[in-house]
Amino acid sequence: MNKDFLIAAGNVWALVAVGALMVVVLLILASCIKIVPQAKAVVLERLGGYRTTWSVGLHLKAPFIDRVAKRVNLKEQVIDFKPQPVITKDNVTMQIDTVVFFQITDPKLYAYGVENPLMAIENLTATTLRNIIGDLELDQTLTSRELINTKMRTQLDVATDPWGIKVNRVELKNIIPPREIQDSMEKQMKAERERREKILQAEGEKKSTILVAEGKKESAILDAEAEKQAAILRAEAKKEATIREAEGQAQAILKVQEANAEGIRLVKEAGADAAVLQLKSLEAFAKAADGKATKIIIPSDIQGIAGGIKSLVEVAKD
Repeated sequence: MNKDFLIAAGNVWALVAVGALMVVVLLILASCIKIVPQAKAVVLERLGGYRTTWSVGLHLKAPFIDRVAKRVNLKEQVIDFKPQPVITKDNVTMQIDTVVFFQITDPKLYAYGVENPLMAIENLTATTLRNIIGDLELDQTLTSRELINTKMRTQLDVATDPWGIKVNRVELKNIIPPREIQDSMEKQMKAERERREKILQAEGEKKSTILVAEGKKESAILDAEAEKQAAILRAEAKKEATIREAEGQAQAILKVQEANAEGIRLVKEAGADAAVLQLKSLEAFAKAADGKATKIIIPSDIQGIAGGIKSLVEVAKD
């Protein structure tokens, strides 16, 4: 019985050992399978030496002799460094903090180029900034941000290239001069604001005066135009009245002439002799004399008739 128990126990331990061995083998196989995600890279070493760089995808490594030396982030990264004391060319000490945008372009150089890349970039940025600001005066420093950014980016990019790092952009975040200079700058800015305010006020008054003058000018022009139009209308009305009056007089004369012609026609149709016609002419002359004319021209035939009538009157008296 004891023998059977020992055999059974030995079988159990054998199964446990096989199971444990299989788990270990599975764990080893699992550790040899690596998946590299997007925007990442893996530096692989074999027996302590550089083997290869894995990019995105599924990879296998040999157990025990291969190991992952470094995982590298290939995205653009940002480092905000603390303010650094710098001295300008005219011996003014100020605090400047910088922001560096960089990207790892060569994982192998990044892994083996420098011991602590981020600290190296920070120290290199501070040194470069001091060198550039040391060649500029205070006013140039405050007004030449773009120039300083460009110079720093160029010099940092050259210096970090052996480390597999590319510096894309460098920005001066804050430039903090000494307190007394800040007070002086604030007073200067206040004076400049007041000067601009006075200029704007003067320009506003000038524009207002110009607008008022232009308004008066426009009003005078409109008044003159209105008077001109009124005069034209009055002249045209007077002209129209004169024309209508002349046309009325002409039509009246025409009617009178037509009436006289009609009367003469009727007299002729009635068989009137020359004496009757002369009498009619005399009547017309008498009507004309009743008018307001100061000078009347008497036809010769009417004068003869008048003389004859006078002779008849004298004979009648005798």
